[in-house]
Amino acid sequence: MLLRLRLLMLSFGGGLLFLLLLCLGAQNLSDRHSIQVGASRSVPLPSGFLVGVSFVLGVISGGTTAAVLLPDQRD
Repeated sequence: MLLRLRLLMLSFGGGLLFLLLLCLGAQNLSDRHSIQVGASRSVPLPSGFLVGVSFVLGVISGGTTAAVLLPDQRD
């Protein structure tokens, strides 16, 4: 149980750290694109920011999946 909690906290902490660095680095990018989501469009965002957000979501979801699927350590 402690290992699962540690893995969850590490993945969320790493994801938030990546997101913070991504927000700091995407400040001066001028090439902006918008994504069409269903019938509406998103606000124009830098393409590097969009790729970075998908990377952060992948880190968080991968860490959570690994923590949930970790076998029990009962001996």
